[in-house]
Amino acid sequence: MKKVLVLCTGNSCRSVMAEALINHLGAGHYTAVSAGSFPAGYVHPGSLETLARHQVPVDKPRSKSWDEFSAHHFDLVLAVCDEAAKETCPAFPGRFERKHWSIPDPAKAEGSEAEVQRAFDDAFNLLKDRIEAELL
Repeated sequence: MKKVLVLCTGNSCRSVMAEALINHLGAGHYTAVSAGSFPAGYVHPGSLETLARHQVPVDKPRSKSWDEFSAHHFDLVLAVCDEAAKETCPAFPGRFERKHWSIPDPAKAEGSEAEVQRAFDDAFNLLKDRIEAELL
């Protein structure tokens, strides 16, 4: 079982959705957790609504610091935002692969409710496509 750490800055949207998608689509092959460099302290409701709308189970996610995992070994550290990819991660033990996927932040979407929902769906679909193409 490969262990994956998904990073973004706030750990409230993209990394939470990626964690849930990897655990759902990669069940039996991957186990994922997520964290942020500057955790927002909450999970964006739009992320949870998007996961529910696409029938991806999620188990009480919370926004947390990447320092929480500094003593854990990972096979893959995946940054899903440009800001986290530029930052220096804590020194995780052992060798691990690094990946960076530039996924737009749906939390910054503005407009009607439908337009904001579309931004979350777009981020979800980008993450799902990359996971299916590169991890599975």
